[in-house]
Amino acid sequence: MAKIIAFANQKGGVGKTTTAVNLAAGLFKNKKKTLLIDFDPQANATSATGIDLEKIENDSYDFLINNNIDVNKAIIRRDDDFDIIPSTTQLAGAEVELSNQSGRQFYLKKSLSDINAEYDFILIDNPPALGLLSLNALTAADSVLIPVQAEFFALEGLAQLIKTINLVKKHSNSYLTIEGILMTMTTHTKISRQVVSEIEGHFPKAAYKFTIPRSVRLAEAPSFGQSIFEFAGLSSGARAYNKLVKEIIKSDG
Repeated sequence: MAKIIAFANQKGGVGKTTTAVNLAAGLFKNKKKTLLIDFDPQANATSATGIDLEKIENDSYDFLINNNIDVNKAIIRRDDDFDIIPSTTQLAGAEVELSNQSGRQFYLKKSLSDINAEYDFILIDNPPALGLLSLNALTAADSVLIPVQAEFFALEGLAQLIKTINLVKKHSNSYLTIEGILMTMTTHTKISRQVVSEIEGHFPKAAYKFTIPRSVRLAEAPSFGQSIFEFAGLSSGARAYNKLVKEIIKSDG
């Protein structure tokens, strides 16, 4: 059975998609059968992996909502890289369609039950909002990885997300755990160091002891449809994400 990890933060621009894509690539590099689900209507993870949005036949909307297709048809299977369920703007309609459905938070969990025996890891890249899509992901996941940008209001946003996670644990997924809190876009500035120190102080067990630095290479890689390991394998960003990959494999036992 796959370990299912959701990536969540209601704030945009915190490195969530970058982390999901590079973790998927790093796990595959370590011979782990990995599936990445792009669960964001903006489809940034899909674009970052070099997939042509115009050629997508089935997407994460179909995987979640469309009972008329085999869920396997939404998966783009790649021998030379991790598998992916792509997203398109069609997914934006899922929030509306699910809103009046009973058991609406369990749709993704049900779809994943048909395929999770095929993988070692399933990663879910969520939109920057705590709506029904993110609720589905948190209900289906074993754990949640929280990328947090080293900025002034980081702790405030993190506290709100922790409350949401606790509500999910209470009502729809009592087994959900926090995989880790990952500080991203860190710099050598005083404010960055202070924010990292605050997060580590408030969440000493959850916060990773390494951070992801702000990096031009990390910013450039998606435009080439490559992970940081392919694009700049010796860069500081690649070294940092390699630490995350090792930590995830270690925690999975």
